Amino acid sequence: MPKDSGIGASSKRREDVRFLTGAGNYTDDINVAGQAYVYFLRSDIAHGRITGLDTSAAEAMPGVVKVFTGKDFEGVGGMPCGWEVTDKHGAPMQEPAHPILAQGKVRHVGDPIAAVVADSLEQARDAAEAIDLEIEELPAVIDMKAAAQEGAVLVHDDLKNNICYDWQLGETDDAKVNEVFAGAAHVTTLDLVNNRLVANPMEPRVAVGEYKRGTDEYTLYTTSQNPHVIRLLMCAFVLGLPEHKVRVVAPDVGGGFGTKIFHYAEEAFCTFAAKACNRPVKWTSSRSEAFMSDAHGRDHVSTIELALDADNNFIGLRTNTYANLGAYLSTFSSSVPTWLHGTLMAGNYKTPVVQVNVRAMFTNTVPVDAYRGAGRPEATFQLERVVDKAARELGVDPIALRRQNFITQFPYDTPVALTYDTGDYNGTMDKLEAAADLAGFAARRAASEAKGKLRGLGINCYIEACGIAPSNIVGMLGARAGLYDAATVRVNATGSISVMVGAHSHGQGHETAFPQVVADMIGIDESMVEIVHGDTSKIPFGMGTYGSRSLAVCGSAMVKATEKVIDKAKKIAAHLLEASEADIELKDGQFSVAGTDKSVAWGDVTLTAYVPHNFPLEVEPGLEETAFYDPANFTFPSGAYACEVELDPETGQVTIEAFTAADDFGNIVNPMIVDGQVHGGIGQGIGQALLENCAYDENGQLLSASFMDYAMPRADDVPFYGVDHSSQTPCTHNPLGVKGCGEAGAIGSPPAVVNAVLDAMNSGGKAVDHIDMPVSPSRVWAAMNS
Repeated sequence: MPKDSGIGASSKRREDVRFLTGAGNYTDDINVAGQAYVYFLRSDIAHGRITGLDTSAAEAMPGVVKVFTGKDFEGVGGMPCGWEVTDKHGAPMQEPAHPILAQGKVRHVGDPIAAVVADSLEQARDAAEAIDLEIEELPAVIDMKAAAQEGAVLVHDDLKNNICYDWQLGETDDAKVNEVFAGAAHVTTLDLVNNRLVANPMEPRVAVGEYKRGTDEYTLYTTSQNPHVIRLLMCAFVLGLPEHKVRVVAPDVGGGFGTKIFHYAEEAFCTFAAKACNRPVKWTSSRSEAFMSDAHGRDHVSTIELALDADNNFIGLRTNTYANLGAYLSTFSSSVPTWLHGTLMAGNYKTPVVQVNVRAMFTNTVPVDAYRGAGRPEATFQLERVVDKAARELGVDPIALRRQNFITQFPYDTPVALTYDTGDYNGTMDKLEAAADLAGFAARRAASEAKGKLRGLGINCYIEACGIAPSNIVGMLGARAGLYDAATVRVNATGSISVMVGAHSHGQGHETAFPQVVADMIGIDESMVEIVHGDTSKIPFGMGTYGSRSLAVCGSAMVKATEKVIDKAKKIAAHLLEASEADIELKDGQFSVAGTDKSVAWGDVTLTAYVPHNFPLEVEPGLEETAFYDPANFTFPSGAYACEVELDPETGQVTIEAFTAADDFGNIVNPMIVDGQVHGGIGQGIGQALLENCAYDENGQLLSASFMDYAMPRADDVPFYGVDHSSQTPCTHNPLGVKGCGEAGAIGSPPAVVNAVLDAMNSGGKAVDHIDMPVSPSRVWAAMNS
């Protein structure tokens, strides 16, 4: 029977009441008395030298408060990168300056040049048009491989070339790798592109800066996934402000998908300008601005080689990837193609020799950083495409080939620096085969062929690493911040509880799932627990929400803080019951003495904590505890996905007829929320596989700069999903046994879709080895008719 409450129950998302009734409080809903508005003048060319910038006409226009240029930020720190990568030769990455407003040069379309603060947005926009700007246009470098060539146009004049780093992981002995491939019975090689994406969360980015001169205090309201990190970066690296004088608030946030992790120039600008103008300053991104100022995702070009022995065992894997970083380093961009990508190239397989090579390139494009999955989708796409191609070349069943090479013994040390603590890949595949009714596929294919359509089946396996940790290890790998999290559990006198968490909820359902955990531990109703997040003045220092880390890391801190509360409450209960603390048990909100009928209710104990008339002398009054949790290892969710497509050979149109996901997320707190997370991730993965593509021309002009040209998935592009997460191998090193689920769908779905399309094409008699995403009708038709 399904549980009604607590861990394992599909409790309805309490936060949805305010969202569905229009009562959400988003950053754009926040208006501070006397606020002004800022409009950014952005570059309309990809690469150029600023030769003239006259703002006098703009400054004289009605309503203008102040016009800012790069000169106003000379001596102010630029936007920092939070992860220093060391290349394969031991040298630190090239790390160019990233100014808040352009200083001397512009390096991508959308680079901010000047900012006009005015009484209204319309006045600010009109004044920006009056700025006299002269730019000497320079050749732009867009293609990553061209950017790597000697003599290529430099994105940054002060760098020796456009290569941020040349990085390697796994087997460093090239001769050994070459020997493995030379002795292989079969080698499959595949060239592929992981297309550039724009995250496009429903809510665009917004920032409101406020400064109180009387107390010398700043407040930034912003659409952020991690307010404490924004405050830290802005204070320590950008504006040099005293951290205790800065408050960052991220209220309700309408989706992030990674693109709202990062500290952006607009946030720093609004904070800076609020003091310079002595009034609050607000910026709301337009959708057009978002396309050219939000960090993009993916954009890898790779060659992957898989070596197999005569028995079809994987014996070697080698990848060579060009990763586009764009014009500047974003907050975590350097880590995405390296430690979040290379470490997952072993996948679910026991390949003994793996070598990962990555060259990260600067180009005259919008910066690229983490997007749902962040490195893990790129790794999975390469690996699962080359495995599928190998199966086709060898004439073997793709599921059987995968099963033969699955890791089956845990813990397992991969050749690429990770230790998988637990998993059951065969068990998950068993679940998939049953849930997707793979035995009935042949009949469904025949039915499609009777209609003149081709039907294809695509299989994919994935593993991801979540809850990046521990801090001391990632510090040695270049992380410039800790990756722990924190929670404070404050019990009120009447027994209700406020839990202040470092994680941020912007669609994950924390306000529902987190109370389920605390309520389950104590035995009280979930409605007695509230979650407080998003305000640095109220919550302990935490690292925010990304990388499917919230429950595994912040949830574990919450568990530890709750355990401290229970331990203290037992001391009080023991005193009230005149018993030994060791004999006190807590169940269903009642403290009892083991083996007796003596008990006292949770509410009586909590009231005693704040009205300590009958109280143990050695115990402090009150009932509030804080815990920090730094994980001992990553968590490793895994799964197997199946996609069935129908293809019209006359038009190239692909329709997804069925999609089934079998995931191992460890223990599940709220199955309904997990279903929703998987659904959303699959939808985004289908969008990448079939529709989405951020494209530039050779001059660096963004060709897909609006929804007119950038195809987002709609309801009729996705099927009803089959989701199964009953295959559970709990994580062995966090107290909840959870693994994380927020990115899985986006990791596992793209290769499943592409594999299905290729299976359909090959079933029609056309031998096609690969087709790059997005698998659009024009690309499919061209491949079918080439």
